[in-house]
Amino acid sequence: MKRALLSVSDKTGLADFAQGLIARGFEIVSTGGTQKALQAAGVTVIGVEDVTGFPEMLDGRVKTLHPRIHAGILARRDLPEHMAALDEHKITPIDVVCVNLYPFAETIHKAGVTRSEAIEQIDIGGPSALRAAAKNSDAVWAVVDPADYDSVLKGIDADDLQLRRQLAAKVFRTTAAYDAQIASYLTTEEFPTTFTPTYVRKQELRYGENSHQAAAFYAEPYPAATSIAAAKQLHGKELSFNNIKDADAALLTLAEYADQPTVVAMKHMNPCGIGRGDTIEAAWDKAFAADPVSIFGGIIALNRQVDLATATKMHKLFLEIIIAPGFDDDALAILSKKKNVRLLTVEMAAADKTKPEYETISVRGGLLVQERDQQVETAADLTVVTDVKPTQEQIEALVFAQSVVKHVKSNAIVVAKKDQTLGIGAGQMNRVGSVELAITQAQQNENFAGAVLASDAFFPMGDSVDYAAKHGIRAIIQPGGSIRDQESIDKANEYGIAMVTTGVRHFRH
Repeated sequence: MKRALLSVSDKTGLADFAQGLIARGFEIVSTGGTQKALQAAGVTVIGVEDVTGFPEMLDGRVKTLHPRIHAGILARRDLPEHMAALDEHKITPIDVVCVNLYPFAETIHKAGVTRSEAIEQIDIGGPSALRAAAKNSDAVWAVVDPADYDSVLKGIDADDLQLRRQLAAKVFRTTAAYDAQIASYLTTEEFPTTFTPTYVRKQELRYGENSHQAAAFYAEPYPAATSIAAAKQLHGKELSFNNIKDADAALLTLAEYADQPTVVAMKHMNPCGIGRGDTIEAAWDKAFAADPVSIFGGIIALNRQVDLATATKMHKLFLEIIIAPGFDDDALAILSKKKNVRLLTVEMAAADKTKPEYETISVRGGLLVQERDQQVETAADLTVVTDVKPTQEQIEALVFAQSVVKHVKSNAIVVAKKDQTLGIGAGQMNRVGSVELAITQAQQNENFAGAVLASDAFFPMGDSVDYAAKHGIRAIIQPGGSIRDQESIDKANEYGIAMVTTGVRHFRH
């Protein structure tokens, strides 16, 4: 008879798969909990110890690690000397290896799990048996996913070599990802000599950044709760490549403002309006007023439940995505009337600034890895460098503008009041160009009087300060650190405006 080895932690569909194998002339060899589950389902099973002549030991750490198992898997059926060796040692070939691995990732993401508990969920025998089967896939079926059981049974009927090879590749991807998760958990270096992240395909996208580019979206196995990868879609067509990038940028920006109802409007990876208020409706009003033109077709992220009043106002616009912790029933009903708007929910949690997060940027031939910019400046971090000192209201506005500027593409300038952006200059090749864009936009807002300006980096010369002061800016926040800082300070003093420095640059390329 042909022989199949079944040893799984996920028992989904197991009994039916085993019966399907038996119907195709296989005998089943199994271990521990899998053997008990199959016997309980009425499946005839041979215990692995009956094959090896050696009992499971060390609390199950050693079960299948034995020549009678691995020789049966690895023997090449096309080599007479291999088959003769099996005959000599009375070893039966194993033609199907069905294993899924100990739930290591699930274990380490449980609250309060200890290191010793995690270590016990590092599977040794499972990956070894799977890799052996995958190596010998011209003869052996290597099965790691219950979703493949039906196709495997059909493939056995057709002796589908191509499918066996595809499943072998899946095994190596699975074991590589499994080892990568273990390595990540055990690694203490900030930047180890090898970097092995692992992601799971969440969806194939219709196209990438442009319609001629193929694309897919991959997520971490256990993504952060406040992330687009963890979002649940309630309505609308599937997310596009650009939708996902913009939504991610909106959520990263919104994470700055957990303490107050806030709305972020995002367009092409830059915020075009941010508003804060006592209610989410008031916050929406300020975000919309910040740039009522650019918000068209934008991505909206709110950190409070969407109520009917706010939904009614948003419903009047064309918006690509609305993402919030939840929607009142009547709010969801009115927003769902537009078939193309994507409505998503995501848990809103304040960013944990106590431990670093990392972001990666692909370059041709490599990958850049850095800590995410989680630096937060407060009033205590400001150094007044001008004769005029900022008022308390200006300080609040400067701190707010500074929290926004780090989410804007460099060169970045933000003009704002303490609870609303008024104008944003992003991605310009020179800083004064960004200043002009931001102020031009801000001057269209009736709330412009008394606005402040934030810069993501220092002013290398006084031209930006000169333009800002001539056009109504009354206070400026910037990192400082240029060898020509004094020129900018002198310009601010010349116009009688306040300037503060932080010592922290916030480039975002």
